[in-house]
Parts: sequence; C-alpha cells; structure tokens
Amino acid sequence: MPHALLLYDGVCGFCNRFVQFVLRHDKNESFRFASLQSQLAARVLSAYGAGPVDLDTVYVIRDFDAEKLECVRREQPLLSRSDAVLFVLQELGGFWSVAGFVLRFFPRFVRNAGYRLVAQSRYRIFGKHATCPLPEEHMRSRFLDV
Repeated sequence: MPHALLLYDGVCGFCNRFVQFVLRHDKNESFRFASLQSQLAARVLSAYGAGPVDLDTVYVIRDFDAEKLECVRREQPLLSRSDAVLFVLQELGGFWSVAGFVLRFFPRFVRNAGYRLVAQSRYRIFGKHATCPLPEEHMRSRFLDV
C-alpha cells in the first residue's frame, strides 16, 4: 500500500521535532520517513532531478511504495518547503488540516519566505545532532533508512 514519504534533515533538531510531531498526530500511519542523508533519499530525489544536498528543504512524495522502495506515480510532483508542510498538515486531519487549508491562502512565495527564515536559523535555535537520532523501537518500521 502506498504511503507518503517525508524526507527530512536527519541531524536537524527542528526537523526531528517535526517528524516526532507527525508521528504523534498521524493516526492513520500515512507517512514513512527517511533522512536526506540516506542513500534512499539520494536515489529517490535523483528520480525527480533533485538532490539531497539542499538540507534546508523538507520533501514529500505522495505515493511511495515502502515495500519496493520506489515511487508509485512519478507524474505526481515532488513537494518541497511550504508545499510539503501544508500537505503534511492536511493529511494529519482535524485542526491541522484546517490550519493547512488556511495557510494555502498565502501565496507560495510568502509561505516559502517564512519557511526559509526558519530554515536559516534552525540549527542555531534547535541544535544539530552529530548523527541522525534513531527512532523508538515501536516506530522503526516507519523509517525506511534505519
């Protein structure tokens, strides 16, 4: 069954908190995760003509086959920055879905400017890990690069 794949900076404290937030609120277990530092991220992103060198970006691939480790429908766009975050919020449902809907009213250039502002200071404010933290045992199956 396809899931959404969220690619994030595995050493970023803020990004890891975002992943923990998604894990807590993803009641349908719709998301799978991989760090941008992983070989999987490099392979998947190269299929879209992108690369994992841009660590200040979060990516989402909507339909990803976690068993075969490949995209199900390549014609769907690779979501990045604020588009990726809005997709995540809307998929979480409830209040978060409403928040994502409201944020869509802001033009992409405004949303991405806010995203870049946070991304530029995330290490200074939230810290940086020496390596990607390992998820808790009961959540490891949702991480494809562990």
